Amino acid sequence: MLAGSLAFSFVKRGLNTIAFDADSSPNLALTLGLSPDEARKIVPLSENKSLIESKTSTGYSGIYRLSFSVDDVVRNFSVKTPFGVNLIVMGTVQSMGSGCTCPANALIRALMRHLVVERDEAVVLDMEAGCEHMGRGTARQVDYMLIVTDANSKSLEITNHIQTLAVAAGMKQVLLVGNKIGNDNQRILIEKYADKNSLDVLGFVPFDETVMESEMLGETPLKHESSKAIVATEKLCEKLMTKSNS
Repeated sequence: MLAGSLAFSFVKRGLNTIAFDADSSPNLALTLGLSPDEARKIVPLSENKSLIESKTSTGYSGIYRLSFSVDDVVRNFSVKTPFGVNLIVMGTVQSMGSGCTCPANALIRALMRHLVVERDEAVVLDMEAGCEHMGRGTARQVDYMLIVTDANSKSLEITNHIQTLAVAAGMKQVLLVGNKIGNDNQRILIEKYADKNSLDVLGFVPFDETVMESEMLGETPLKHESSKAIVATEKLCEKLMTKSNS
């Protein structure tokens, strides 16, 4: 929910916004207002064989081009969602530590670099635990890496792992967001963790029954703009905008 809500917040502030779903279980399309049928029709880039071949093929078996233009990919393969965000679904590829130079990986990395480095837009990358999908050169150009954690020991262990990867990749601004916070004890736990690990806390998103019910019904929670979680995400967006302009 957080990535979709943040992307929508940027749109409401007049920014052209691209959301890039790099999770192995993509659901950003549903959060951004597409129906399940519409979401199922989206072909992830890593599975778009004709696109991959057109970008990477040299005509020789086993030999691929690793340098090519991707500006047309955003134009032709992003999906306009009901909340004004342009969505690109990546699909599953190998991580940057695996040594994979397959054509799908080359396309994804080139596109990520194009989105982060070359375009003057708000770009929200929704990734699972880590930043392995992008090359280190691209990672260094990311303005902010938000690590989203619940207030439990397992989530905080994963947070530590992500922080280590982000720092190693050269990310300059790594911020913590507490998610689904139900009481002050949970907030304090995350604040103590952040202080111990030299992490700045961007803010907290409360546990919200409205969001849970929307997701249970297969609906987008973004239509409930007055819900506690959506209001909290708006505040996160304001903080990011203030940091960027300072």
